Amino acid sequence: MASPTGSDRLLRGAVRHTAGITAALLLCSVAGAACSLAVPALAGGTLDLLLRDRPGAGTWLLWTGVLLAAEVLLETGSVLLTQLANARATAWIRLRALDGLLGTAPHRAAPHSGGEVAARLCVNGTDSGTAPAALATAVSSVLVPIGALVALALIHPWTAAVFVAGLPLLLLLLRAFATQSSDSVGHYQRAQGAVAARLAEALGGARTIAAADTTRQEEERVLTPLAEMTRHGTRMWLVHGRAVARSGVLLPLLTTAVVAVAGVALAAGEVSVGGLLAASRYAALAAGIGGIAAPLGTLVRARGAGRRTAELADLAPMPHGSAVLPADAPGELVLSGVRVTRGGVPLLTDVTLTIDGGSTVAVVGRSGAGKSTLAAVAGRLTDPDAGSVRLDGVDLADLSRAQLRGATSYAFARPVFDGGATPTLGAALAAGTGPARSPATPASVREAAAAACADSFVRLLPQGYDTPVDDAPLSGGEAQRLGLARAFIGRSRLMILDDATSSLDTATERQVETALATPARAGTRLIVAHRVSTAARADLVVWLEAGRVRRAGPHRLLWEDPEYRAVFTAEDRPAEDRPADAPLRATGPEAPPEPAGSGALTSSAAAGTGADE
Repeated sequence: MASPTGSDRLLRGAVRHTAGITAALLLCSVAGAACSLAVPALAGGTLDLLLRDRPGAGTWLLWTGVLLAAEVLLETGSVLLTQLANARATAWIRLRALDGLLGTAPHRAAPHSGGEVAARLCVNGTDSGTAPAALATAVSSVLVPIGALVALALIHPWTAAVFVAGLPLLLLLLRAFATQSSDSVGHYQRAQGAVAARLAEALGGARTIAAADTTRQEEERVLTPLAEMTRHGTRMWLVHGRAVARSGVLLPLLTTAVVAVAGVALAAGEVSVGGLLAASRYAALAAGIGGIAAPLGTLVRARGAGRRTAELADLAPMPHGSAVLPADAPGELVLSGVRVTRGGVPLLTDVTLTIDGGSTVAVVGRSGAGKSTLAAVAGRLTDPDAGSVRLDGVDLADLSRAQLRGATSYAFARPVFDGGATPTLGAALAAGTGPARSPATPASVREAAAAACADSFVRLLPQGYDTPVDDAPLSGGEAQRLGLARAFIGRSRLMILDDATSSLDTATERQVETALATPARAGTRLIVAHRVSTAARADLVVWLEAGRVRRAGPHRLLWEDPEYRAVFTAEDRPAEDRPADAPLRATGPEAPPEPAGSGALTSSAAAGTGADE
C-alpha cells in the first residue's frame, strides 16, 4: 500500500491546485469569524448604552445589524466556495490517479481490479477532494474559539480561566476522536473497495453465472465483505456519536461555568450587564472549539481515502526518451538477452532474436510459454527486467512516446471499443491513426475495414460506419475484424497481433493474412499464433517453451520435430475453440481482466496486453 507520505503529497497537490478558491474560502471564513467575534461586543455595548440612556446606541445597533448580515452573506459564500473547491480538488485527484494508472506498465496496474479502481476513483476520490475546503474550515473553526477566549479574558480574567480549566478534557476528547476515526475509516474504505471489485467481477461474468445457476452463491460472495464494512461503519459512527455526546455534556458545562463567574462579577460591579451578555455569547463561541470535530473528521476521511487514491497516482510511470527512428527504415526488431519476471516467476528468460524488417513472424508455444509477454515487450507495453529491445537500431526505451506509438500498432484477442471516446464505428477505426498523425479519411477507414474483412458487415448495419459503438451487435469474430482494421489504418512499421485472429474462420483469416502481405502494408508483423496455417505462411516461426526460445526458423523445418507438431494439437489450442459470439468484454469468472488500455489496437492508446498465453 502507498505510504501516508504519498497520501499527504497528493492532498498537498490538491490544495495547491485549488489555492485560489481555498484562499477565497479561507478569507470568507476568517471574515465571518471576525464578524462573529465583533457582534457580541457590539451587542453588549449597545445594551449598556440603552440601559444608561446614553447617545449613540442607535449607531451601535446599526453596526450590529450590518455585521449580522455580513456574517450571513459570508457564510453563504463559504458554502458555495466549499462546493467549488471540493469539485475542483476531486477532479484533479481523479486525473492524477488516472494518469498514474494509464501511464504505468500493465503488470503494475493489473493487481487493481476494475471494481476496485472504480471505488478508488469515485468514492475515495470524492472523499480526498474535501481536504482543501476542510483545511480552510478547520482554520476558522480554531480562530473563533481563540478569539472568544481572548475576549473573555478582556471582559473578566476569571471567565477565561474557568474555560481554560476545561480545555484539557476537550483536547483529549478530540485526540481520541481523530485516532479512532482514522482506524475505522481505513478499514471501512478497504471493505467498500472489496465489495465494488467483486460486484464488477460478477457483472462481467453474468452469462456464466446465469448458465450455471449460481446467482445465490455470487450474491454471497459479493456481499461477504459487507459484514466487515457494517462493523467498521458502525464503529465509525459510534466514535463520532460518542465524541458529540461527550462534547455535548462538557461544552454546556463550560459555558454555564463562564456565565456563572460573569454573573458573580456583575453582582460585584466588576462587569456590566452588556459585559454579561457578551460573556455568555463568547462562552458559546469558545465552546464552539468542539465544532472542529466536523472538519477534523473530514480531514481524517480525506487522508484515509487519499492513501487509497495515491496508490494509483504513485504507480511508477514508464519513462520515455527523446530519440527518433530513422526515416524509411524497414522495421528491424532486435531483442537481446530479454528477461521478464513477474511475482518471482520468470516469463521470459534470455530471449535473443533478430527479426528482419518487412517480415512476418509467428510466435508459437504452449499455453504459458510467454507468447503474449514477448508481444508486450516487442512493442514496449512493458519493459524487460534485463536486456534490450531495439527497433531499427534504436532502443525502445529511448524513443519519445509519440515516436514509439506512431511506429507500433497492436491488435488483441478481445478488442474493446469505448463508445464515450469514439461514439461511432467509423470514429473507432479512425482512432487507429493516433494523435500524432493526420486524421483518417472516410476512404482510408473503409479501405482498412475491407482489408480486415469488416467492411461487408459494417455496411449491412442500419447506419453503416455511423452506427453508435454501443448499439453495434458485434460477435467475437466481427469485433476482432474491427480491431484488426483499427490496427491496419495506422500503417505502422511494426504491427503486433496478439492472438487477434483466434475468432476468425480459416477463410477470413487467410484473407486478412493476404492483406497483411500486400506492399501497401509494408512493415514487420509479429503474430502470436495458434493455428498451423498461420505459422506455415509466416517467414519465420519463433517457438517458445517455458519463456525461452527453443527454436526459430521456417515452419517447414520446425515441422519435422514431433514436439513442435504437438504444440498445435487440439488440446493446446483453446483459443481456436472460442465461440464466434464470445463476449467482447469479460472480467471475473468468464475471462481474465484485460489491463488498462488493452483494447487500444494502435499507437494512440496501446497500454495493455491481456493475459499471457
